[in-house]
Amino acid sequence: GRISQLASLGNIITRAGVHLGGNIDYSGDSFDSYPNGLAALFGPDSVPDKGTVQIFCFIGLLELFVMKDIAGTGNEFVGDFRNGY
Repeated sequence: GRISQLASLGNIITRAGVHLGGNIDYSGDSFDSYPNGLAALFGPDSVPDKGTVQIFCFIGLLELFVMKDIAGTGNEFVGDFRNGY
């Protein structure tokens, strides 16, 4: 639910032309130099494979070690991650 909403909003914002400022890597590629949507993952101008792997590994680390249901920390329902993070 919430992840899908954030993904949709992120897609709408970047398609409107709003991108983070600065460079995404040390070689000088800016955030707006990559295409929007699925073209950012697939195609000739896509984010490099190592960058995509880094993103998915970071999400996996968050899922495994940070966003956990911890009993007794105020979790009122499934997915309520008020565990200090």
